[in-house]
Amino acid sequence: MTDNRLEKITALIRDVPDFPKEGILFKDITPLIGDPEGLDTCIDLLAEAAADLKAEIVAAPEARGFIFGVPLAQRLGMGFAPIRKPGKLPWKTLEESYALEYGEDTVQMHADAVKPGQRVLMVDDLLATGGTMGACCRLVENAGAVVAGCVFVVELDFLKGRAQLGDREIRALINY
Repeated sequence: MTDNRLEKITALIRDVPDFPKEGILFKDITPLIGDPEGLDTCIDLLAEAAADLKAEIVAAPEARGFIFGVPLAQRLGMGFAPIRKPGKLPWKTLEESYALEYGEDTVQMHADAVKPGQRVLMVDDLLATGGTMGACCRLVENAGAVVAGCVFVVELDFLKGRAQLGDREIRALINY
């Protein structure tokens, strides 16, 4: 995907050296989401990237996934299923734990957020190591739904996050 729209949103992603620790070059999406035209263009590009996946609902992890997931669901004429950290959802939940560099984390979703057999489009701002999105995909699949594909604004290729997502369809607008 190479057009001036992609160049425009790429230019709105800021490099922050040595964050969150020395030696890391952080890709900051804050300027992108702060620019109404840039954000709208990004949602258009995500919708185009997902157009052929035949999804029926969008799901995304908090918090940055919500930033892109909700407007994308609206653009595609679909509902949205939030995936959250434990203790944030008020009804019956399903959960999936995953390994971190030091320890473990867990994501939860309402038990009725997706239906068995439903095709779910997974969305997040960034694919890094793939741990969070891998857990989100397993959570959706354990609910009986099907992951139609995963779309990201940015993918950090050198961290090999795709390996955590198996043979699921993965699409990113920008690769570093």
